[in-house]
Amino acid sequence: MLAVAVEEARAGLAEGGIPIGAALFGPDGEVLGRGHNRRVQDGDPSMHAETAAFRAAGRLRGYGRTTMVTTLSPCWYCSGLVRQFGIGRVVVGEARTFTGGHDWLTANGVAVTVLDDPTCVRLMEDFITARPELWFEDIGE
Repeated sequence: MLAVAVEEARAGLAEGGIPIGAALFGPDGEVLGRGHNRRVQDGDPSMHAETAAFRAAGRLRGYGRTTMVTTLSPCWYCSGLVRQFGIGRVVVGEARTFTGGHDWLTANGVAVTVLDDPTCVRLMEDFITARPELWFEDIGE
């Protein structure tokens, strides 16, 4: 499942954006929606990877049995989306370069797995080194 999110992250980077990708999966592992951070490309500060994947999935009757897979620990905005719609599980590619709300999600009953994936770490470390001003804008610093 992480491979889908990494593919999205690479697509975002190729477009000149921030390399964060996500995908929402159904209970049987089917991709319901996928997307990447498009803040730069769209000039839209709310277009985070998890938001894009969630929107691409469309309306569902319930999200409790879905899994959001993201290359980077979800920020508070995206963590709120997970809680608001009751997404049952989150898989995080890495949380070294940014620690968002995944501990809060766990404390509120969401099953969270942090993989510490070297590909995800490298994508973000390389991006932060190359574009620190864009990274700090993205995380609100």
